[in-house]
Amino acid sequence: MQQPEPFAGEEADESGPSIESKNPEERITARRLPRYLVSLVSNKPDQDFHFSLFFLQHMTKLQSDGLELVTNIQVAVDARDSDWRTGLEEACRLRRDKLENEAKSSQEKFEEITRKWTDAKMKQTPLDLRDALNSQQQLCEQIVADKNKLISELQQELKASDDRYVKDLKKQAKDIDLIIERMEEQISSLKKSYLEDLEQIEVLNCLLQNMLQGLSLLEEHEDLLQKLRVQKAEEYNTDKIKMDTEVQNLRKKLQEVKFNCHLNEEKLDYKYEVLKKREEENTILKSQLKRKIIRMQDILNNLKSKCANQEKQSKAEEQSLRNDYARIKQQYKDMQKKERHFAALDAERFEKIWLISEGEVKAMAHRALETDRIIHEQQLGLAWVSPPLPFMEHSGPIEHKTLKTASQAAADTLQEETGDSVEESEGLEDTGSGVNRRTVKRILELLCDELVSGFLVESKLLKLVSHLEKNEQSLIKLDCIFTVSTIRPVVLNWGASASQKSSVLGLDMRDDSGDTAYWECIANVIPESKLRLWSALDTALNKYHMLHPN
Repeated sequence: MQQPEPFAGEEADESGPSIESKNPEERITARRLPRYLVSLVSNKPDQDFHFSLFFLQHMTKLQSDGLELVTNIQVAVDARDSDWRTGLEEACRLRRDKLENEAKSSQEKFEEITRKWTDAKMKQTPLDLRDALNSQQQLCEQIVADKNKLISELQQELKASDDRYVKDLKKQAKDIDLIIERMEEQISSLKKSYLEDLEQIEVLNCLLQNMLQGLSLLEEHEDLLQKLRVQKAEEYNTDKIKMDTEVQNLRKKLQEVKFNCHLNEEKLDYKYEVLKKREEENTILKSQLKRKIIRMQDILNNLKSKCANQEKQSKAEEQSLRNDYARIKQQYKDMQKKERHFAALDAERFEKIWLISEGEVKAMAHRALETDRIIHEQQLGLAWVSPPLPFMEHSGPIEHKTLKTASQAAADTLQEETGDSVEESEGLEDTGSGVNRRTVKRILELLCDELVSGFLVESKLLKLVSHLEKNEQSLIKLDCIFTVSTIRPVVLNWGASASQKSSVLGLDMRDDSGDTAYWECIANVIPESKLRLWSALDTALNKYHMLHPN
């Protein structure tokens, strides 16, 4: 006999109160539920059944527990934030004290450096000046070291603060996620509880309706079962006839499938023979390709050996060219040394000739002016006014200030000379500003060493200049530093006696653009108008003598 269909509310009953629940009140409710339904069917409700009270207490407890879970996180965050603010204020106070102490210490050291500069000006010997300079340099380095140490400590504190800030952000994010998670869990729990309450109400309604309709449904099911027995018997006979017919058709299809299988076997045998022949052809082709690969490897090995020989030859040629370059460079330096020597002699001879010629010309100018004065006072009876004579205040060749770029000045300073002339001029060399040339050279070398290690010079350039001499390396590095730093050309005064004393390091071509104007100024000490006056006076005197020969 076929089982009757389940009632509509039986599936919903599974989600209601269970006797196996861990909650004792829920187990009590599950035991009382059948008695309550029976009392509803018999119209005798149980007065002790308190479903509404149980559900209300359950919901209130869920809400209070969820609120406590959320507020616990907030209280913990507030306590941690208070501790963090207290620690931050203490760290700020300590850092402020440290900065004030460092400022006072730096000010004291700076005042000491200033006092020592005054003492250094009173010293006369180079040794004392060098000691004073070294002492000042050590004090400056100590101040810079203290500043760097303080900066390092502040950077470490800043890094620690950043790390702590990131950790706090992560912790806050975790707390927020935890709060959201707990709120979502609480919402889900409340929603689930409300749904369970609603389901309980629906279950009760469904159970009540099902129990009222139970008797009528049982009778209907018995009639339906009888009808189904008759119907299934008829369907069984019909299906049996249909299945016999399908079996006959399947036997015919089986014969056709066997015939097709035999035909496919013959086709597969033919294709197997074809594939076997192709495999033999592929084997022959593989052997040919292997022989070709071996031949190509031999060619590759020959090319590699040729390349290695060519590389060795190139290295030998490069070394030879480097030796030639060093030899030619040394010859060039010797030629420069000779050129400077003869240029110094020519400059000295030129200055002597200039002074002699200038003295003669100035004497002639004085005689011409004296003649002009006599003519004005004795012949013309006029007051004579001396013209402006700026050339009388100048003596010696005209010197011009040469314009040099920072790179050229650095090249002149870094240039090293050997010989007796350098040894004699060691105590007199300067850069035109009172600073010793060796000091400038040392400063430029320190500038190279300090800034090259940073980001101003690329590592590729350092590799390329590594085989050059030290001065050439320093010059290339300084040129890169000046180019990156956009340093403009500077004017160095190589004039008069300073340029002559420092001629050992290099003599530039003399600028004679103002010589012509200078000599013309001396030649025109008597202007053209006075010359015409002299000519007219001479003509008049000649006529006068012709008329009065006695």
